Amino acid sequence: MTNLHDLRLAVSSLLVLSARKWRRTSDGVLTAYNVSEACATPLLIAGRLGEGVRQGTLAEYVGIEGPSLVRLLDQLCAAGLARRDEDPHDRRAKTISLTAAGRAVTAKMEEDLRVLRAQVLKGVTRADLEATLRVLDAFNASESHTPAARASHTGDATS
Repeated sequence: MTNLHDLRLAVSSLLVLSARKWRRTSDGVLTAYNVSEACATPLLIAGRLGEGVRQGTLAEYVGIEGPSLVRLLDQLCAAGLARRDEDPHDRRAKTISLTAAGRAVTAKMEEDLRVLRAQVLKGVTRADLEATLRVLDAFNASESHTPAARASHTGDATS
């Protein structure tokens, strides 16, 4: 790759492919717990964020809109893995906590995912992982990823 445009194109294209591959790969771990990939993400992130995380905060970390998260939380609550409570500081807001069963499942899932990440990334050095995080952080911090506005100007809608 000889120019910056080609490097950026390669990075953005690989982001899409890598995300899809990780979802397929990790789905093998998650299905062992009878939790769909869609439900596993908010379940795991709620566990990482800790007890009583606000529903809006969880939606932001998961990267989905509130109404989409509500449907997933309905499933997690019905399965006995999570519960919704009123926020003690704002009755309009809901907080999410894992139940004992939810904490047990996420602990097992996290361990299996830790093993999977070690296998998948075994040949990648610490320095490369740190560089990757810097690139991903820069991408996520960028204001330039508003889909509709950028796609019409760049012709680079998906990658």
